[in-house]
Order: sequence, then structure tokens, then C-alpha cells
Amino acid sequence: MKKKLLGVLLGVTMAAGLIAGCSAPAKENSNGAQSPSAKARTLSEIKDSGTIKIGVFSDKNPFGYVDANGKIQGYDVYYGKRLAKDLLGSEDKVEFVYVEAASRVEYLKSAKVDVILANFTVTDERKEQVDFALPYMKVALGVVSPDDKLIKDAAELNGKTLIVVKGTTAETYFSQNHPEIKLLKFDEYQEAYDALADGRGDAFSTDNTEVLAWAIQNKGFTVGIESIGNTDTIAAAVQKGNTELLDWINEDIKTLGKEQFFHKNFEETLKPVYGEEIDPENLVVEGGQV
Repeated sequence: MKKKLLGVLLGVTMAAGLIAGCSAPAKENSNGAQSPSAKARTLSEIKDSGTIKIGVFSDKNPFGYVDANGKIQGYDVYYGKRLAKDLLGSEDKVEFVYVEAASRVEYLKSAKVDVILANFTVTDERKEQVDFALPYMKVALGVVSPDDKLIKDAAELNGKTLIVVKGTTAETYFSQNHPEIKLLKFDEYQEAYDALADGRGDAFSTDNTEVLAWAIQNKGFTVGIESIGNTDTIAAAVQKGNTELLDWINEDIKTLGKEQFFHKNFEETLKPVYGEEIDPENLVVEGGQV
């Protein structure tokens, strides 16, 4: 059933301190306040410092998460290490900063990080606040719910509670298109999944790749709505106007495409979770070309 689900799900056409060998970085939480804008570091300033700061999730398995050994792992993290290697000569020269969905834009505006690689969906609204590089993944929204009360259509959520994470495309989509659905909002993904498991909501919506991975790992739950809303792209983001760094990332993306880097990334970080149920061609974007 999941193979069939996935075919629909992903077959939608388009049209700390230094992470290796050191302790993990401390979690930085957003209190919702907007920090004053600060000038982002230039490409040369990053090179001179010897370290690039990259914002990632710590609780969104398998894209950015802390494993049982306290190490940061995932598809976005794998890419972040390669970005550091290409820019600074070693994947050890990256400082991963933990962000929440709602804090991603603010962390760029306040120059707390140089780059965001936190499963960041490209939207027109976000383009007004940050600059996105070429995409490296594609995604849509999905909805996961308990097997015994499976939600198969958005209309079935009328009068029920849908769990979302603040600052995500799921929050925006359901707020704008389904105001009749009550939203239970959390700052962190783990809080949202705990709420679903505890029965505090009837379903949870986020990227369909993410809810599918969670449903595979958690018996008793299924992605009943395989794809809803637009099919979008995921990309790295930098502070608005940081053109030099943006151009470098875009050129690096093109070079990585020649070696099929993101397919290798998929094999290393996503296939152990999805098994044979995902066709990487329906998720991976190489060389920035969708």
C-alpha cells in the first residue's frame, strides 16, 4: 500500500562547534521576537574565519536530526558538510546551528547563520525576505493520521484538529485555504509528533516526504492524504542581498550535479529510512534543474 501511496505522493509532476569530533551545538530557540538586521558575512569573510555557520533542524528525521549518539545527521546535514568542504577544504569546518521552522528567516536577517539548510521550501513570500539558491529537492504537503481514524481528504478535518509547525508551508496553506480547520501549532517538530501520538490532534501535516518517513517508523499511522497544495522545491537560503555567497552556492550546486551528488546523498541518508519505497528521481534535484 505504501508503495502505491508513494507513487502518488512523490510522482506529482513539477510544473557542534565543528561537527566532526566536537560536542553538538547548543539548541537556539526563537522567542518570536525579530532581531535587528545585521550584515551577513561576505564570502571572503567566511573564508578568513575558517568556519561556515549553517542553520539546520535537529528534530526532522531524516533531513536534519540528532541521532542516538548525539550526532547531527540527515539529508540537509550531508549537503552542509559538502558545502563546507568545497568552500573551506574540509567538512569539519562547519558549525551547525539548530533552528526552528519559524526562526529560519530571522536567523538569516540577524546574521546568526550564513546559510539555512533546514528543509526550506521556496515560496514567493519568503523570496521577499531571503535569497534562495538553486533547488536540490522537490516536495509537496502530506497529512498523517492514526490508522483507526484515517483522514483521507481535507473535508474530513472539518471540526477536527490538525497539528502543524509554526512557520511552515503547512501552516500557511491550511490557514489560507481551510480556515474551517482548527490548527494546533507547535514550535518544534518533535512536539508536533508527540501531540499526534498522544491524541491531542486528529492529524499532522508537513512535507509529504517527512510524514511518510515518520509513518514508516511508527506503526499505527498512515499518510492518508498523500499530496495536497502545490508541489514545491527545497533550496538553500542566504541573507537578502548576499549575492557573492549566493552565486558561489549556485555554481557549486551545478558542479555537484555533474557527479550526481544528491543521488549519493539520497542513498546515504534517505534510502535507509524509505527502503525501496521512494524513487529518488521523484525527490532529488541535481544541478539545480527541476
